Amino acid sequence: MSIDRAVMAFAGMMVLVSLALSQLHSPYWLLFTAFVGLNLVQASFTGFCPAAMIFKRLGCKAGTAFS
Repeated sequence: MSIDRAVMAFAGMMVLVSLALSQLHSPYWLLFTAFVGLNLVQASFTGFCPAAMIFKRLGCKAGTAFS
């Protein structure tokens, strides 16, 4: 799996988990969803993504967006 796909899969899972937690526990979990979205927007403009750095260290192969 490339770093790009791993980052997208991880972000999608975090959004789904936080949406489920907002329905089961507290609506404040939606703030985490907003954080994930803002981080994705920031990464698209700057190219800096902490999750991509972690996946690179875990051995995922480089994609086209994050190297």
